[in-house]
Amino acid sequence: MKEIYLDNAATTPCDQKILKKMESFWSKIYGNPSSFNDAGRNSKKNLDEARTKIAKILGAKNQEIIFTSSATESNNLAVFGVFKDLKNKKAEIITTPIEHPSILGPIKKLEKDGAKVHYLSVNKEGLIDLNEFKKTLTPDTVLVSIIYVNNEIGTIQPIKKIAKTVKEFRKNNPYPYLHIDAAQAGNLDINVNNLGVDLMTLSSHKIYGPKGAAALYVRRGIEIEPIMYGGGQEFNLRPSTEAVPLIIGFASALEKTQKSKIKTLENQERLRNYFINELKRSVLTAKINGPKEKQNRNPNIINMTFPTIENEQLLLQLDKYGIRASAGSACTSKNIEPSHVLLAVGLSKKETRSSIRFSLGNKTSQADLSYVLKILPKMVKKIEGLYPKDLKKHYYGRVD
Repeated sequence: MKEIYLDNAATTPCDQKILKKMESFWSKIYGNPSSFNDAGRNSKKNLDEARTKIAKILGAKNQEIIFTSSATESNNLAVFGVFKDLKNKKAEIITTPIEHPSILGPIKKLEKDGAKVHYLSVNKEGLIDLNEFKKTLTPDTVLVSIIYVNNEIGTIQPIKKIAKTVKEFRKNNPYPYLHIDAAQAGNLDINVNNLGVDLMTLSSHKIYGPKGAAALYVRRGIEIEPIMYGGGQEFNLRPSTEAVPLIIGFASALEKTQKSKIKTLENQERLRNYFINELKRSVLTAKINGPKEKQNRNPNIINMTFPTIENEQLLLQLDKYGIRASAGSACTSKNIEPSHVLLAVGLSKKETRSSIRFSLGNKTSQADLSYVLKILPKMVKKIEGLYPKDLKKHYYGRVD
């Protein structure tokens, strides 16, 4: 059976060339980078080269790159690390209601412990209001954490404008620090100087690198506390022996993704337009969620509501034909609660349970999408047949 993989926002398959490159390191580069012997020094040399490669891409210094095991760990280190260092009970946080669970989770824990949290409102496209953001800043605001590209609807937040506002505010205040979750932004501008951010999370397995490797950029001069203890690795911020082969794969994946980002974005925009235009002709009720303007969205994420069906039924039917899609964040796929992102942009609970995310990859072709376009309308119609006639009449104005 042909497989059409359209769940790249959840994870990407590891690039075969990168996988092959890593395989040689599993047997050849086996020393502990912290060991004072030739094997350890060899590992340390390769670790430093990978760090240098990533730092160069980000426009950062080597010591500003902290390797972790996942974007979730990086996000937790950013949020808890800033607060643990401050030890300020009056400290406030600004974030949005459409963050990834690995940001909302630690922030809600701090909120429970007494921190004041401001959740900026978002419009129906998932964009924040910069004027509201400016008004929300106070001398007690110590951290602003905003996702760069939303993992469910693809919204690109105006990070440069947010950073400019933060910079202006810091002329008379020591804080806040600006952290962005850039796990879904590997094909965008991630130069920290261009963006103006203080902390930034990156993920390997979202850009065709291996799972188990990620990074947190921490601008030099920012003090954060570790959230784990037991070793001095990663500049005393992340104890654990570094997984050198995974980090090498991560660095190679980031380099390759950034080199091809313009071509990738153009191709995915073309495929997105083709898929949406063709689908709306055959499924009249289909509704697109997220930004309408090209500059406000990452084109690889397409979130659609099919109001006459339930997403779980549709996903099961598509899976039978080898079409891999999802209902939203993979981190909450087993959660029966409706998507917090879709609720925040104005969808009803019922609409969230009728929404599906298709996320394009580097190897997605028009032929792949043509195959989906043959199957998807049939599956929607098949599932609609299970519903009462009055529901059909509500959506179509007719009863078959």
